[in-house]
Amino acid sequence: MKLDVLSTPGHLINLAARGFARLSESRLKPLGFGVGHVPVLVALQDGQASTQRDLARFAKVGQPPMAQMLARMERDGLIQRTPDPADGRSSRIMLTETAKGCLPDAVAVLLHGNQEALHGFTDEETRLFVLFLTRLIANLDRVSDLEASMRAPSRS
Repeated sequence: MKLDVLSTPGHLINLAARGFARLSESRLKPLGFGVGHVPVLVALQDGQASTQRDLARFAKVGQPPMAQMLARMERDGLIQRTPDPADGRSSRIMLTETAKGCLPDAVAVLLHGNQEALHGFTDEETRLFVLFLTRLIANLDRVSDLEASMRAPSRS
């Protein structure tokens, strides 16, 4: 049996992610957001993160890309930084009033896009799809962490 690489979950998920990103970017742009901004803004709003390191970990990106995104977000008036009283080398990051005012619209746009993309799915299919994707992401994180630990030099 020939394996069709274009029918694998990895390829299909990649296509779906790119489709979601294109749709979301075009709809978020008029609000002053990019698709990558939303997880950061939601994490700040919900108190799940308040430093660059926390945000990078939350969004599952490296520190340099997060630093670049935060610099653009600060330039665009979405976040502000204040010195961290507990660590002089670090900053606390907070949403600006502008971001707080626009974030509900951005979330609504993303939720509507998800509803459109899942048109024809039953509630149960949607629930299972989310469950499967969550498990898949956990598996990928586990494998990635395992490989990273095997590449790390031993400290003996």
